[in-house]
Amino acid sequence: MTATHAFWLAGRKTTGETEFDVTSPWDGRLVGRVGVPTDAQVEEAVAAAHAVRDEFAATPAHVRAAALDHVSRRLAERTEEIAQLISAENGKPIKWARGEVGRAVSVFRIAAEEARRFNGGEAQRLDTDAGGQGRLAFTRRFPKGVVLGIAPFNFPLNLCAHKVAPAIAVGTPIILKPAPATPLSALVIGELLAETDLPAGAWSVLPVANERMPSLVQDERLPVISFTGSEKVGYAIMDSVPRKHCTLELGGNGAAVVLADYASDEDLDWAATRIATFSNYQGGQSCISVQRVIADAEVYDRLVPRIVAAVEAQVTGDPSDGATDVGPLVSEAAAERVEAWVEEAVGAGAKLLTGGKRDGASYAPTVLAEVPADVTISCEEVFGPVLTLHRVEGETSAFAAVNESKYGLQAGVFTHDLQTAFRAHRALEVGGVVIGDVPSYRADQMPYGGVKQSGVGREGVKFAMEDYTYERVMVLTGIQL
Repeated sequence: MTATHAFWLAGRKTTGETEFDVTSPWDGRLVGRVGVPTDAQVEEAVAAAHAVRDEFAATPAHVRAAALDHVSRRLAERTEEIAQLISAENGKPIKWARGEVGRAVSVFRIAAEEARRFNGGEAQRLDTDAGGQGRLAFTRRFPKGVVLGIAPFNFPLNLCAHKVAPAIAVGTPIILKPAPATPLSALVIGELLAETDLPAGAWSVLPVANERMPSLVQDERLPVISFTGSEKVGYAIMDSVPRKHCTLELGGNGAAVVLADYASDEDLDWAATRIATFSNYQGGQSCISVQRVIADAEVYDRLVPRIVAAVEAQVTGDPSDGATDVGPLVSEAAAERVEAWVEEAVGAGAKLLTGGKRDGASYAPTVLAEVPADVTISCEEVFGPVLTLHRVEGETSAFAAVNESKYGLQAGVFTHDLQTAFRAHRALEVGGVVIGDVPSYRADQMPYGGVKQSGVGREGVKFAMEDYTYERVMVLTGIQL
């Protein structure tokens, strides 16, 4: 019999009156059962977070840092166990799941470091004008209020870490709502936080259904919303609470640009390998996976067969197998949607170079060329293992092709030219430009987020900490400088 996983209400382990099953998208086996909070329990969690906000904000930095260090250390100690859990509930190949645990270890470690140095205060002299003589301004940052963190399924541990760790670092309570398909990883974070000395009410992990979110989103005691997920849902949240502070990490259709100077056999082999790997590495279920390859005509014909061969070399199959590169999508419905989009593109004239086959929740790594600009897969985020190839003439046309998208999360530019790199940084309408590699690179301490329809605000530990806080100035009078 499979035990029911309890959730975490105001720092304590709690069961609900009902439960739901978490199943593997690979083989449908039962991974675990999860208790569902009642409305009264959700209210209790929100009330506790609201009540403890002043106490938590006043917690010494060393206490918060010690808690974050503890979680980082315990995640590292339990890497294999947690990686197996991620792979089981998400379908992510085990080698990528291990990498995700490693990133979460870093997120909590970085947050501990930032907690020790963040918000030291800044003094500003005011006697630059006569009216400010004898006055000194001192500025510190204070929490905006309780955070409602809404996390997605594709990185069920690390993206929860990116909600929770910055909140603890600045001393603001957080209500974490994990994705219904993948709640087990988030509950592990709750388990490790329960081993610390943080005040009760400082955090809750509530596996509530998506349809119960509007009441939480509307609750005035939760003034900060940090959401990672689809464009449609994210902007619906923002539109429903225009006076709240919302950070939205939404979709993308990441472009990898290969320019004419990136022309040696070694260059093209590297580009093809990186593109093939990171168009498929989470089954394509990453906001910064490679969806579009925009290649200069000078290198296009030599690059394409390399990409196709590298994609076909990706090992698909059982995510628990260490050799597997590409596992299933999160559900059969997700794979059916990808299948429909590919069929639409091929029906409209796109050339299928490899892939294009579905087996249950699994979809074969796929490469399309000559894709019409108006089909769905050209306009939207596919969130699946599908790559489209585009030939352009020159750098200007390549950068324009990147910017034609309604999304603007990250872009990769394969070039050796430093001046080109700076032109790309200036020209590309995205939140991040990666030179010499795919758009899929993310360091967890750097600012991460997009422009246009890819969202609002930035994550990355320090940047989320700034996002969760506001500046408050104190003016001291009678000061002799």
